[in-house]
Amino acid sequence: MSGRPLVLIPGRIHPRVRARLAERFDLLEVADASAAEASMEQLNRVRGAAVSGRFPASLIERLPKLEVIGSFGVGYDGVDVGAAGAAGVIVTNTPDVLNDEVADTTIALLLNTIRRFHFAERHLREGRWEREGAFALSPLSLKGRKVGIHGLGRIGMEIAARLVPFKVDIAYHTRRPRADVDFDYHDTLTGLARAVDILISIVPSTPATHGSINAEVLSALGPNGVLINVGRGTTVDEPALVAALRNGTIAGAGLDVFADEPRVPQALIDLPNVSLLPHVASASVPTRDAMADLVVDNLIHWFETGQPLTPVPETPYPRN
Repeated sequence: MSGRPLVLIPGRIHPRVRARLAERFDLLEVADASAAEASMEQLNRVRGAAVSGRFPASLIERLPKLEVIGSFGVGYDGVDVGAAGAAGVIVTNTPDVLNDEVADTTIALLLNTIRRFHFAERHLREGRWEREGAFALSPLSLKGRKVGIHGLGRIGMEIAARLVPFKVDIAYHTRRPRADVDFDYHDTLTGLARAVDILISIVPSTPATHGSINAEVLSALGPNGVLINVGRGTTVDEPALVAALRNGTIAGAGLDVFADEPRVPQALIDLPNVSLLPHVASASVPTRDAMADLVVDNLIHWFETGQPLTPVPETPYPRN
């Protein structure tokens, strides 16, 4: 038995996380968050964990010496942070290193949705341009639009910065107004949707955001409206969205996230007025490598100094 801390990896994780952790720690790799194949002796030695996905309270309870959980991603709703905090366990995530990539993808998805570039490329690739003539004019344009951002955090601010050169009006909804921006603030999501004709959602999964983009919000967005979601799929009431897209309540939608990934409703796939991506907003090699490094650096820093680099608010450090 080495003197190195034992780190648990439940399920799949970015290979760079595993490779770098193996240089500094002993690893206990299990198939999933049940850790069914691990012995009690092994679990009793675990002091750290690295996860991309679920880390439930039932697993935390079986790790009496656990000190820190490094979660891969900005969102960490798969980790039971309440149970972690109650057990004195720090949870970290990977903010900032993916802000630019996600913001860039958001703008690309917005343009793709409005101008239907994905259908235009298919028109060319299938030889239809030559056989049938020019691709149909896109019914929508970004010109003169009013854009509402649902969630003006780190990524939301980067999205807003990229939208400014497009000469669109920008407004936002968050729990509280920000003092460092001049954009119009709306204290309700429905009020924001009513004031704009593009709604971009970039909020985490919380009880407050679950299903918050519902039939009422979509109706407020209106028949010229476009929804873009790059936050969490659970934010959108998917049956209400399908109905709104089918009956013209809104004009279109661009989605990178879904409620039950990787399962995407066939009704969404079949619609002609949507642009769909398989949760790839941060999916470039440089950005995912940076996320992996931050997971590992949090664990290294914790065991070397007793301090995390990027603890989540629910398990702050130092504790008050």
